Amino acid sequence: MAKILIVEDDVALASFVRDGLVRQNHAVDIVNDGEEGLYWLSHQDYSLALIDWDLPKLSGVELCHRYRSSGGAVPILMLTGKGGADDIVQGLDSGADDYLPKPFEMGPLLARIRALLRRPAEVQNSVLQAGMIEVDLTAGLVRVSGTLVELSPKEFGLLEFLMRNRDRVCSTETLISNVWPTDSTTSVESIRSIVNRLRSKLESADPKAGGCVRSIYGMGYKLEC
Repeated sequence: MAKILIVEDDVALASFVRDGLVRQNHAVDIVNDGEEGLYWLSHQDYSLALIDWDLPKLSGVELCHRYRSSGGAVPILMLTGKGGADDIVQGLDSGADDYLPKPFEMGPLLARIRALLRRPAEVQNSVLQAGMIEVDLTAGLVRVSGTLVELSPKEFGLLEFLMRNRDRVCSTETLISNVWPTDSTTSVESIRSIVNRLRSKLESADPKAGGCVRSIYGMGYKLEC
């Protein structure tokens, strides 16, 4: 899963894209103008941003340019009705990593998103392995000692984040900000409940696996196996 920002003033289109991404177990935030998009992109941790060209207050091209000029490195996919060659060049030169003309179908959009998410070094491998736990990001599957374990989207997202940060203590606040949408009402108690369910499911496949998800008193959680 990934945490994705959509900057799009067409509310219906933004909702359509969000629903498609949520079905792929991604966490999604939506903002509706360029200035707000630049602020959120600069102050939140995202894996990817989908940015419309024609935005109120600040265009998508200017948003990309300012974000890249400040050192921002999050992959950006530009969404726009402008499909001319010069427009594509301008969009890419502003700092976008890819370009998708409107109208578009969800299939091609998801394919481009998968390609962009594979680019960073830390996600080049589509299979994460820690001890007896294996997470196949492409297939959305989890195996423990070879046994398939069915997880809910929240459990999968939590496990994936802990796998990527193996042997690091992740605070509850870090988990909430990276695994759930920014406006999520997820609480400390909710995280604890999800961790307990995750442990139970891992243990059902291998009694030792649940112990890999450790609680660090007063600090958070970490994967250690």
